Amino acid sequence: SSLSSLVSLQIDSPFFYTSDHRLFWLQNMSRNPEVLWAQRSDKVYLTVALPDAKEISVTCEPQGLFSFSALGVQSKRFEFSLEFFGKIVPEYRKNVGLRNIIFSIQKEERSWWPRLLKSEAKPAPYIKVDWNIWCDEDEEVDSSDGESEFADEDCESSDDDGLLYLPDLEKARRSK
Repeated sequence: SSLSSLVSLQIDSPFFYTSDHRLFWLQNMSRNPEVLWAQRSDKVYLTVALPDAKEISVTCEPQGLFSFSALGVQSKRFEFSLEFFGKIVPEYRKNVGLRNIIFSIQKEERSWWPRLLKSEAKPAPYIKVDWNIWCDEDEEVDSSDGESEFADEDCESSDDDGLLYLPDLEKARRSK
C-alpha cells in the first residue's frame, strides 16, 4: 500500500498516523473538557463543561494537584490534571448537573492567587476564566457567596441543574 492510501485513512477515521508512520486509534485517547475557573480568597471554583458525565473520578492532593476523569457522550474519555498555584485542602465539594460539574476546592491558606496554576506558562486553551462568578479581590464580600450550589457534599443532579435561569421561560412554565 502506498503512503497516499495510508494518509487517506486520516479523514473521518478513528485512526491517525504520526510523522514516523505509527498508527494510533483515537477512541482510546482522552480529550480535555472545557474548564472554567474563578477564585475567592479561601476557595477555587472549577466548572467542568461535560454534558451527561458518567464514571466521574477526581483526585485532589494537598500540594495542589487536581486530576479529573469521566466518560462523556458516546462513552468518550475526558480528563485533565492541574497543578494549582498554591496548596489546597484535599477534600472538595462537587455538584453534578446535566451539562457540567462544579467543584469548590478549599485553599490551605486564605489568599488571592495571582493565577490558577503554578506554572507561569500560558494555560492550555481549554482552561478559561469563569466571568459569571469571577470576583476581584477588592470586591469580595465575606459571605457564603455561591455556596448554595453546594448544599450537600455530593449533590446529585436535578432536572434544572446546569440550566441557565431565563425569567420569560419560567413565566411560561408556570402559566401551563
